[in-house]
Amino acid sequence: WEFNGSFYQPSAFLMMGIPGLEALHHWISIPFCALYLIALLGNCVILFIIKKTPSLHEPMYYFLSMLAVTDLGLVLCTLPTTLGVFWFNMRRIGFDACLTQMYFIHILSFIESSVLLAMAFDRFIAISHPLRHSSILTKTTVIKIGLAIILRGMVSLLPIPFLLKRLTYCGKTELSHSFCFHPDIMNLACADIKVNVFYGMIILLSTVGMDFIFIVLSYILIIKTVISLATKEECLKALNTCVSHICAVLVFFIPMIGLSMIHRFGKNVPPLINTLVAYTYLIIPPALNPIIYSIKSSYIREALLRALRRK
Repeated sequence: WEFNGSFYQPSAFLMMGIPGLEALHHWISIPFCALYLIALLGNCVILFIIKKTPSLHEPMYYFLSMLAVTDLGLVLCTLPTTLGVFWFNMRRIGFDACLTQMYFIHILSFIESSVLLAMAFDRFIAISHPLRHSSILTKTTVIKIGLAIILRGMVSLLPIPFLLKRLTYCGKTELSHSFCFHPDIMNLACADIKVNVFYGMIILLSTVGMDFIFIVLSYILIIKTVISLATKEECLKALNTCVSHICAVLVFFIPMIGLSMIHRFGKNVPPLINTLVAYTYLIIPPALNPIIYSIKSSYIREALLRALRRK
């Protein structure tokens, strides 16, 4: 502990694996390794295929590249500490290192939310204004959107580490997960955390919350446009281009909303449920997104098959 008058700050936190199943961590690490491997290989393959296939140099696939890079970032943020806990029981993480990991996890989560919104906007333009799609979403516009997404995440979350550093901590130093999460760290403080709670909720609602609302509105407009199409075949063809994105949205937002609610309001939720939701939120989307898009996008599937034939 570091002591300065009445101010206490832990030099480190202790991370948790899966509560109650510590003796099985080595076996539990096997599916985690498989998921991490799928996420790393799958997203790298998506990026390679898009880069090497000129026909995929379109807004939809640029946004998919952003999603893949974000998923890789999330995997690389949590992989060292998660496997460190499962394999070597390395539970200790320094205070500043924990805040750094937390900052990047939250930034990447916010970026993923914003990229999913950008993809919804892309689908809306492609279906509602197909002839103007390429002129509205030019390469320059896509780059500007990407930079705005990154800047929004970095700026909105910048105060969070400083708000945590100003708190006095006492007693328990055990985190609920094998990674650092803002509400988890905040709840270990024995000081007034109203500012942290208020700022966290405002940022969550004004970024991820607004993203989700605009995604829903985009699909309401898409459905209205699709219903106005002449034939059933055209309707199904238009909706089919959105299936993979809808799956990615559900896979990301459902566990994220669940984890946020548990940390803020679920004080009586069993620790095992809390842990499983957290791992679902941070590991499942990066592993599933490449599979979803590879299965549903015939262009990516064909490009992948061509690349394998060349090998």
